[in-house]
Amino acid sequence: MTSNVRIGLAGAAALAVGGAVALGVGSGTLLSLFTQAVIYGVFASGVGLLLRQNGMVSFGHAVFFGLSGYTVGIVMELGWMPAELAIVATLAALMLFALLVGLVIVRVPGVAFSMMTLAIGQMFFLTASRSRGLTGGADGMNINWPSTLFGVPQSQLLQPAVLFMVCWTALVLTLLVLALLLRGRFGSVTEAVRDNEERARFIGLRTLLPRAAIYALSAGVVAVAGLLSALNTGFVSPEALHWSVSGVALMMVVVGGYKALWGPPLGAIVYFMFKDVLGDWATHWMAIFGVALITVIVFSPTGIAGALQKLWNPRRRDAASSAAASAGHTAAPARPVARPATSAR
Repeated sequence: MTSNVRIGLAGAAALAVGGAVALGVGSGTLLSLFTQAVIYGVFASGVGLLLRQNGMVSFGHAVFFGLSGYTVGIVMELGWMPAELAIVATLAALMLFALLVGLVIVRVPGVAFSMMTLAIGQMFFLTASRSRGLTGGADGMNINWPSTLFGVPQSQLLQPAVLFMVCWTALVLTLLVLALLLRGRFGSVTEAVRDNEERARFIGLRTLLPRAAIYALSAGVVAVAGLLSALNTGFVSPEALHWSVSGVALMMVVVGGYKALWGPPLGAIVYFMFKDVLGDWATHWMAIFGVALITVIVFSPTGIAGALQKLWNPRRRDAASSAAASAGHTAAPARPVARPATSAR
C-alpha cells in the first residue's frame, strides 16, 4: 500500500470520526466547545508547520488569524464582491502578503526572527485598535454574512453539528494537503534547508524562496482558521491580533508535538479540555496547565504525539534503542590484547 493511499484512508477515517462526534453529541454547548478547539487546531497546525519545516518560532501569526476576519468583513461591508469570492480573495491576498514579508524576515535567524514577528503583530494590533472608522476600534466589528453561503442557508450552516463538521472537514483537508505536499520534493528541500542551510546552498539549492514559501503556507493555514472563527462567532476584534493568541497556539504545538502534523490539533483539543474541565474546579487553571506543559517538555520533548507514536510503533522504539546500544559499543574504547612474551633467542 502506497503512502498516498494510507494518507487517503487516514483522512477518510478522520472524517468518519468527526461525523460520529457530530451525530453522537447532543449538547450544543459541547459541540460549540469542540468547534472552537478544532478552529484553534487549524491555527496550531499553521504555527507547527513553520516550526517543523523551518525550525522557526513565530509570535506574530495571530496577524493572519485576525486579518482574515477583518478583510472578509470589510470587503463584504463595502460590497466589493460576493462572500464566496471574498473568502478566496482573502486567503490569496494574505498568502501573497506573507510571502513578501517572508522574503525579508526569514533571513533573520533565531530569536531575532521571533522578535520581528512579534513587532509586526503588535503593529497590526495597534492599528486595528485605533482605526475606529474602518475596523470598529477596540470594540471590534460584526461580520454580516449573507443568508446563503456556498449554496447552504445560513440558518442551517450555523447549527452546532453542521458548523462543527464544516470546521472538522477543513482541519482534515488541511492536514491531508500538507501531508501530500511535504512528502514530495518540496518537503525534502525545506527539510534540507532547515537542517543545514549552508550545505543546501553548496549542493545548489536556493534556500530563501522555500523558507518564505513555508512561511506563506503556514500563514494561509492560520488564515483558514481565522475565517472559520469569523464564521463561528460573526465577530472579530483586535484581541484576535494580539501576540498572546500566538503564544496560546504555540503552547498547543508544544503540548501536542510539532514533528507529527496531527500533533498541534491534538494539543489544541487537550488545551480546551483542560480549560473546560479545570475552569469549573480551579480559578487558576492556567497555572495547572502550565505544570502539565512543563511535564510534557521534560518527559516527552516531542509532545503527546511523539509519545503516542512510540507506543504505537514498538519496532521504531526498539530500533532506536538498538542503534543507541550499538553506538555505545562503538564508542567504547578497545581493550588492549595481551600477547604472550617471547623469549629472545
